Amino acid sequence: MVALTQYALSSLAELESAERGTLGREVACQLLGSSDEVLPALLACAQRVRARFKPGIVTYSRKVFIPLTNLCRDYCGYCTFRRDPGQPGAHTMTPDEVMEVVSAGEHLGCTEALFSLGDKPELLFPEMRDTLRRLGYKSTLQYLEAMCERVLRESSLLPHPNPGLMSKEWLRRLARVSPSMGLMLETTSSRLLAHDAAHDNAPDKEPAKRLRVIEDAGRQKIPFTTGILIGIGETIEERVHALLAIRDLHERYGHIQEVIIQNFRAKPATPMANWPEPDRTDMLRTLAVARLMMPKMNLQAPPNLSDPHYADLLDAGINDWGGVSPLTPDFINPEKPWPHLDELRKRTGAKGFALKQRLPVYPEFMAQAAAHSNELAQRLDTARDPEGYARRAA
Repeated sequence: MVALTQYALSSLAELESAERGTLGREVACQLLGSSDEVLPALLACAQRVRARFKPGIVTYSRKVFIPLTNLCRDYCGYCTFRRDPGQPGAHTMTPDEVMEVVSAGEHLGCTEALFSLGDKPELLFPEMRDTLRRLGYKSTLQYLEAMCERVLRESSLLPHPNPGLMSKEWLRRLARVSPSMGLMLETTSSRLLAHDAAHDNAPDKEPAKRLRVIEDAGRQKIPFTTGILIGIGETIEERVHALLAIRDLHERYGHIQEVIIQNFRAKPATPMANWPEPDRTDMLRTLAVARLMMPKMNLQAPPNLSDPHYADLLDAGINDWGGVSPLTPDFINPEKPWPHLDELRKRTGAKGFALKQRLPVYPEFMAQAAAHSNELAQRLDTARDPEGYARRAA
């Protein structure tokens, strides 16, 4: 831990009292490396900044999690979601399986269909090419597009795809059938592509490629979710660099609806099974610094990855819990169940906030989403309440 300079301390004091302002690189790095004694003041500052942004409420999206395919050409050192063809659990969902989950979610008041999938598995696996051919599609993205369109037309849910790297054309096509989409930046550290690092043998995790997709989405005014994954081998400086990259893209294009700060959790039978996890104070410190760097951006942390103490994350300035499902597990982190929604509401209330259900697209990004197709605009108008939140309140 480092001692804070007088400059950092004065910058923190200025941010506490200022109506506007953001944290710069130097002070952010110092605060991330600061001692535990500084944490209470840092959290208090983040809380005040959050209160000026969206006082009194914390949002979440009631979703179903649809793992369209878990075949993936990337081999991240922490992932248990991906499979090779023939491995136990390898599966590509059929259209009927997708709609069965969507229908069950409708009955439970869900408003989001989150599509997660491996990145272009057909480029590596002939088995995936055969599966797509049988289904009538040429690529995984084309199949995803068709499923998003079907969900949009045949249900009350709204799709939110996380398909990995995409071209400008695929961003445009998916934006016509989904009000928002996402791609985690994770890190801007190219070091983590090295042998035995977190993104060894994961070509789609090259930071420049991911930043290009996020920027292309910005040019097309697509409401976009991104974020960082902390504790996978990045330095403090690299963590701040990733947050600055996200902030800079949003300042340029105004399209990043949500920034996720996700903490690494070690999983058995992965190359990083024995890798140390970020502790509670590291997570709180990172969230608070992110809030000070992004005072007017939606900041999210997944509650299931910090259970049983997830309510403490509210002390660091977040204003959203992300997607929570009453039906499907977190297929990316299956060992970490979602909190029950009644318990989530109770713990959020105990911290002084009302829990409010939102759509996969945030209220302030609704107009951006609606501009991409008339059908999408009509569906959003039906799904939202007068404030832009989910009409079907939980």
